[in-house]
Amino acid sequence: MMGSSPIGLIAGNGDFPLLIARALEQEGKQIVAVAHLGETRTELRSLVERLLWIRLGEFGKIIKFFKREGVKEVLLAGGIDKKKMFSKAQPDTEGRELLGKMVHRKDDLVLRMVAAELEKEGFRVCSSTAFLPSLLAPPGVLTRRQPTAEEEQDIEFGWPLAKELGKLDVGQCLVVRNGAVVAVEAIEGTDETIRRGGKIARRKAVIIKVSKPFQDLRFDLPAVGEQTIQTMHEVKAEVLAIEAHKTIIFNREATIRLANRYRMVIVSKK
Repeated sequence: MMGSSPIGLIAGNGDFPLLIARALEQEGKQIVAVAHLGETRTELRSLVERLLWIRLGEFGKIIKFFKREGVKEVLLAGGIDKKKMFSKAQPDTEGRELLGKMVHRKDDLVLRMVAAELEKEGFRVCSSTAFLPSLLAPPGVLTRRQPTAEEEQDIEFGWPLAKELGKLDVGQCLVVRNGAVVAVEAIEGTDETIRRGGKIARRKAVIIKVSKPFQDLRFDLPAVGEQTIQTMHEVKAEVLAIEAHKTIIFNREATIRLANRYRMVIVSKK
């Protein structure tokens, strides 16, 4: 259980930091947050007691801010544009030391290293979904339309391949059509992978998004939402297969409603 001291939130981009902050606020928790310039949404300011804006890589500022505020427990929520990790980072002394310990900048390693350094400084890194279990996808077909036999075959074909790619920390998303892989997620992210693969498939692509084996689920879960469905619609993709209990669905009801509107399938596999 989290104590009475302020909870430290390290916020990246997207809706997730806002959802976490609202949930904590509703439980009467005091929140102090670190936001990333050019990434974190400005609405976060109204949901927290104090907010520190930093540039990507200013790790020392995070440590000093949280210690000054009496933070004991820390949540990491939201992503960072991977391309900016190479082009926009402006690390301070502590940030440069942290980067120097990394042999590469794969997602899992970066997050694990950040968590490890936070814990060395005396903080406890907690699960980002501790207050929002309802965000996690339940098992089953979540939409009105069921997958066809052909779509089931593509899911069964692509699922183990996506898991194998996850072992290499290449990406979490795969686009499949008629028993062939047409796109693999790299640094561009899920939406661009869907667009690239959907254009090659032309129509009826199956999108598979899974967690990586050995992924630290405290702060790094695959996530989908209305934007995912809208991107799929742009390229006439029709099926989204995700991993039950390990995938976040932002605004679940609205996401499923949009998928139903487009006669798409969302399958959540155990």
